[in-house]
Amino acid sequence: MNEPYGPEAPRPISSTSPAIMKMFMGFLSVFIVVQTIGTVLFCLYLHMKMDKMEEVLSLNEDYIFLKKVQKCQTAEGQKSTLLDCEKVIKGFQNIQCKVNAVGWIKIPLKKERGSQSHTELHPKLFLKAWKRQPIAVHLAGQQSNKAGSVLEWRETMYGPTNSLISNKEGKLKVEEAGLYYIYSQVSFCTSEVSLAPFTLYIYLHIPKEEDRLLLRGQKTQTSLKTHEAKHSKTVCALQSIRVGGVFNLREDDMVFVNVTDSTKVGYSHGNTYFGIFKL
Repeated sequence: MNEPYGPEAPRPISSTSPAIMKMFMGFLSVFIVVQTIGTVLFCLYLHMKMDKMEEVLSLNEDYIFLKKVQKCQTAEGQKSTLLDCEKVIKGFQNIQCKVNAVGWIKIPLKKERGSQSHTELHPKLFLKAWKRQPIAVHLAGQQSNKAGSVLEWRETMYGPTNSLISNKEGKLKVEEAGLYYIYSQVSFCTSEVSLAPFTLYIYLHIPKEEDRLLLRGQKTQTSLKTHEAKHSKTVCALQSIRVGGVFNLREDDMVFVNVTDSTKVGYSHGNTYFGIFKL
């Protein structure tokens, strides 16, 4: 017998359990949070790594400079055409005196009469420490037996000094070009009145050229008279002149102080001084 043909019954549509969906969404949320945290940590690590690489590169540059200094101390290095040893040694000597930090290493400089002198220098900090040092000098007047009106100077306990400014026979020489403030005060004592004023000059000295006047100060010379019972006498009157100004100096320029009569200058503490600093 033939059975009647009928359409198949439709299959029931499967539905996802709400519990499974909640687990899937929770897993997805945890994955996103973990991924975000991992990305942030990786970025921090990469940033720290880059800082470390910059520090290592800076340290390597300092070591290369120190190696050049050491090589220039040998006969082989001085004969080398690739190294400008005069420039390297000059730059190193300008730096070495102004570094004052911990963790030093010894670098040989030069030999004198069979003995080797050393300087102590940290390979990582010496350039940064040198750059932080202000270029400034403040000197006190020093009485001299030499004939002439150019005043001479000496270092003081608290006055700043710098290897980039040298003092030779009363002339301050700058090793680095730039804008400088130059100042001076000179105290003088006169026992008689003079029509000619006492004059203070600051000159710029350039080798093989005529000295150029930068600053000038003048003051009338006066005296003090005291009257005693029998006679009167004249007492020395202490006076002072101070000048200062800003000037653009080149490398190896020199400045010095000149007065009309150096025998009248007073050298007591704080009375007469000369200074210069880079702006």
